[in-house]
Amino acid sequence: MTNTQPNLLNKASGSPLRICFIAYRGNMRCGGQGVYLWFLARELARLGHQIDVLVGPPYPDPMPFANSVTAIPNERFWGKWFLRERRQLIPRPRPLRIFEPLNFCELAASYLGFLPEPLAFSVRAFREVAARLRAGTHYDIIHDVQCLGYGILGIRKFGIPVVTTVHHPLTIDRRASFERDESLREAIGTMGFYPVAMQGFVARRLDGLFTSSTVSAREIRRDFRVPTERIRMVANGVDIELFRPAPDAERNANEILCVGRSSDPNKGIENLITSLARLPHHLRLTLVDDDHPNNPARKRARRLGCADRLDITGRIDRDELVRRYQRASLVVVPSRYEGFGLPAVEAMACGTPVVACAAGALTEVVGAADGGVLVPPDNPDALASAIADLMARPEVRTILGKRGSVRVSETYAWPRVARATVGAYAEFIEDFRTRRGRPARMTTSDSPGSNRAMRPSPFRAN
Repeated sequence: MTNTQPNLLNKASGSPLRICFIAYRGNMRCGGQGVYLWFLARELARLGHQIDVLVGPPYPDPMPFANSVTAIPNERFWGKWFLRERRQLIPRPRPLRIFEPLNFCELAASYLGFLPEPLAFSVRAFREVAARLRAGTHYDIIHDVQCLGYGILGIRKFGIPVVTTVHHPLTIDRRASFERDESLREAIGTMGFYPVAMQGFVARRLDGLFTSSTVSAREIRRDFRVPTERIRMVANGVDIELFRPAPDAERNANEILCVGRSSDPNKGIENLITSLARLPHHLRLTLVDDDHPNNPARKRARRLGCADRLDITGRIDRDELVRRYQRASLVVVPSRYEGFGLPAVEAMACGTPVVACAAGALTEVVGAADGGVLVPPDNPDALASAIADLMARPEVRTILGKRGSVRVSETYAWPRVARATVGAYAEFIEDFRTRRGRPARMTTSDSPGSNRAMRPSPFRAN
């Protein structure tokens, strides 16, 4: 490998990299994968690289910085079946499309309790990439975002390096699902629902894998058995142009904010509601979550007698989320596991201190930014004590908020994450070509990920 001064372009050809992202769900409100796709693609485009995106529904916000964004449609059979929208299962205006092989397989898999989206999307993405290559399009690298369907392996056969991003393996979600299962039937459903075997099989055969923390890397090595040398730890980013302090914003001295799904046991909302019941009565909790009558947080708050101090926002847009971060006195992240912990980073970027559980990557993230306090997971008493202590000490909150904002900007800003990603691309492309007996046409620098073994990026928490 040749070490040179940092250069983000393909030095041999003097041209930008041509990168194709594939993501089976692209909307930011569907989770971290949508946020990751949109912002990383934007920053890579700003660095001069050409970006094509193949993406499934729900589709992302407009991406004017991309060379092309191609929607890969599906009939969303699983979602309709899960929501019992039986009448909408028939495709309109062409009902016979239900008998097309891939559509029919998706419908059958949904009926049997499997999640068919990743596999079906990967096959459709394979077809689209194949058509583009036949038409003369060239890609330097294909970047999958958490799909890991079998069709991705077909793309690799075209002689293009294929990498993926896994924020955490699906085994984590499956274990959480087992915890909330109340019958053998539900446990059997959990076993079939998550395509863990497929994702592990594909992950072991790709040319590289990005993840965002040492905790996630350890889980991926253990559960997916991905070789250490193929893993690069490059932290997720935060948009510091959007998530930033607002000096003129008046903070609510009694408001605690949490962003998380109460339906997901890993988010620890049940413990937070227990803590709320033990906090002084002048403190209120605002929860950014779906506001429906059967929300588990609301039901638990009623049982514990603190429902009058709980506000659930329902879905809010990104700008409103930023405003809520900027106005809250404290953000609580009670998660029992996080592969990264985006709400903690967003809050600290806005200058708001954090109380988080020392679980998963939160220890790394909060430790790197030093903008909050960590407590043991699954300990409502410790959580309540830390919240009460910080809410009673505004001067400490101010110090933590200022320090966290500065360090998040230094550590997790998307431009830094994008540069680290390009450094890893260079290695993966070189390794791919070397394994095939062709000289590598890319050089790289001592930017993050520049050795053969897995090592932390300087842009992640230590």
